[in-house]
Amino acid sequence: MPLSGITAGRLSCIDGIAAGDREPIGCERGRPDICEHKVANVKTKKGVIGILTGGGDVPGLNPAIRAVTIRALREGCQVIGIRRGWAGLVDMVREKDYDNSENFQTLSEDLVNRTGRTGGTFLHTSRTNPSKVKKSSVPAHLQSAYNAEKNDLTAEVLKNLDWLGIDYLIPIGGDDTLSYGVRLYQEGVKVVAIPKTMDNDVPGTDYCIGFSTCVTRTISMTNSLRTSAGSHERFMVLEVFGRYAGFTAMLPTMAGAANRCVIPEHKFDIERLTELLVSDRQKNPNRYSIVLVSEGATFQGGEMVFEAEATDAFGHKKLGGIGDMVSEKLKELSPKYNNGKTIDIINQKLGYLVRCGDPDAIDSIVPMAYGNLALDLLLGKTYGRLVVLRNGCYDNVPIDTVTASKKVVNVKEHYNIDRLRPHYKSFEMKPLFILTSEAG
Repeated sequence: MPLSGITAGRLSCIDGIAAGDREPIGCERGRPDICEHKVANVKTKKGVIGILTGGGDVPGLNPAIRAVTIRALREGCQVIGIRRGWAGLVDMVREKDYDNSENFQTLSEDLVNRTGRTGGTFLHTSRTNPSKVKKSSVPAHLQSAYNAEKNDLTAEVLKNLDWLGIDYLIPIGGDDTLSYGVRLYQEGVKVVAIPKTMDNDVPGTDYCIGFSTCVTRTISMTNSLRTSAGSHERFMVLEVFGRYAGFTAMLPTMAGAANRCVIPEHKFDIERLTELLVSDRQKNPNRYSIVLVSEGATFQGGEMVFEAEATDAFGHKKLGGIGDMVSEKLKELSPKYNNGKTIDIINQKLGYLVRCGDPDAIDSIVPMAYGNLALDLLLGKTYGRLVVLRNGCYDNVPIDTVTASKKVVNVKEHYNIDRLRPHYKSFEMKPLFILTSEAG
């Protein structure tokens, strides 16, 4: 019996919380068929909304979940949180007595109010791609039907959405997670998507949840680390996130956190970088200089650097190591530009330090707005959209914008390839983060 099944004024519920209820009534989480609860507003119930978070965690996900849930409940909808991103919809078992508590849960106002001010995602996340599930990752109960090396489990995802009684789906994620949201919309699911990624590289929007906190942390940590760089008169190399787009290196550099930055959009000359950093160090009374290195940056004539050859469900190898390589080469080349003297290196990968913890102000406010925008669209029966910020205004665009193009730094407009740093030109009528608008 699906979650939306209603008989004689009763509504099946997960966790014992039906639309409009504030307190749990003791039902076992994840088992929609073993309990029912009387509700007064069955006739005004507007549907069941599913929400999930996929890909890497960022600060701002929980505020987005909170915004969707509170608005939806007050509008008469019920909200189901899908756990572990798309994995929850892949691993679900459509059996009456099966404990699906690891795959979904009903969301209440009390729950999201407790979690809404925190970082990460209480629904958990994964990098699952249901359209390309490896044979070894197919759930046990589906292995007899799906035994190819790569399996498309979309048919099972659709059945699971129907079994849960989900009428609308709000995925929150980056271009990989949302690309599968495009697939489900093409399959007939009523989808409205919310963009999230520290790299800020989802096409169609100037802003993705998590970007501001990432930039804030990068600036703060760089400023903290510079005391060590100055004390030892060294180069400091900080590797930051950014697989294909260099926004997380560009903005902190533009704000004065670093002297130079190298980004994925331009293959850099390590000799030139060394020369510039030596000059920067000599001009600095404290005798240090700093470069931010995007994880996807590459040397001239080189390729991306990976930690291992294994790929995730979307075909991406795990990046890592470019900061180490830049550090080695800078130390090796430094005597050439420093009167024969070697300059030592402080080499630090910021990594999860910029991904963890509480959201900053922007990553508390924008998720709130995005969540309400998504509800506006669903209540207005407008589906297949991505909520966005464009030119300082909240808006929405077709969801397939996510797969139609790539969003990267406009090198000609914003990056000085000789000076290896951002251009500082007219800022009139630029968006808040200056170089994140595709119109620029």
